[in-house]
Amino acid sequence: MTVTPSRLGAHAPLARRGLEGAAPIAGDADAAFGQRTPRAAPGYASPIADAGGPLLAIDGVSLEYRSRERIVRATHDVSFDVYGSDRFVLLGPSGCGKSTLLKAIAGFIEPVGGTIALDGQRVRGPGPDRVVVFQEFDQLPPWKTVVENVAFPLRVARKLPRAEAKARALHYLDKVGLAPFADAYPHTLSGGMKQRVAIARALAMQPRVLLMDEPFAALDALTRRKMQEELLRLWDDERFTLLFVTHSIEEALVVGNRILLLSAHPGRVRAELNSHAWSHASLDDEGFRANVARIHGLLFETEMNAEANAEANREERINAEAHA
Repeated sequence: MTVTPSRLGAHAPLARRGLEGAAPIAGDADAAFGQRTPRAAPGYASPIADAGGPLLAIDGVSLEYRSRERIVRATHDVSFDVYGSDRFVLLGPSGCGKSTLLKAIAGFIEPVGGTIALDGQRVRGPGPDRVVVFQEFDQLPPWKTVVENVAFPLRVARKLPRAEAKARALHYLDKVGLAPFADAYPHTLSGGMKQRVAIARALAMQPRVLLMDEPFAALDALTRRKMQEELLRLWDDERFTLLFVTHSIEEALVVGNRILLLSAHPGRVRAELNSHAWSHASLDDEGFRANVARIHGLLFETEMNAEANAEANREERINAEAHA
């Protein structure tokens, strides 16, 4: 079963990479995007990109990092495109390089091979056009109030006047349901509330791409589901472009409209699939569960086959030695 590494030159909500002998996860193409018009924030410019080409282009990217003993390859020859208003998910087992890839897109790591381009311009370092929400709760300076945490990067990176930065910060705090806590300090908030502040801070920057690195992984199951629902509601309002990292197949299917599957270390592209047909309402559907099982097979098939082949080779060698 192989991956077809072709790219399309025009935007389409359906996956561009499929698998030999297997149709991509699909539904009604129109279901990928609704008909609502995004509501504008103060000074807001819609982030929806032109349909003529990708907003973010990852082309043959290989990444490495140095351990104490050696240089480790995290990803190998990874390629994919993200279009304006995509909810694009990087899904793979632990250690497949998906978080490392997100950091490279953010500009924190330089690829050893391939290119990363945003709006046709090569990414050469961090910038306010890409904002990251990390997994850790403690992303907020504890000496600043909630509204100050959201407004501060606006003043530094966007160089907005104090009043304008505060107005935009309050707008996005209202979006995530935390306007009543604007003057609170981070230590008074729950983990889920801290993540909502981090999301508000990221959206207030109005980045070209919002990068989220397993942002809900440390939350309990109920809070995690609520945060997923809130993220999708925010996307429905704002239609921002999202690149989301997770190792949860169910979360990938619910949050994303397109999913890139990465193999075990080093991360290579296994497939690109459509997931816009699924939602939280689908969790108990037979079709949803079947696709969870199918994706699990795609993610771990190569690894399991390799182990089975190795075991078969060991048995053959033992038998040969016994009859020698």
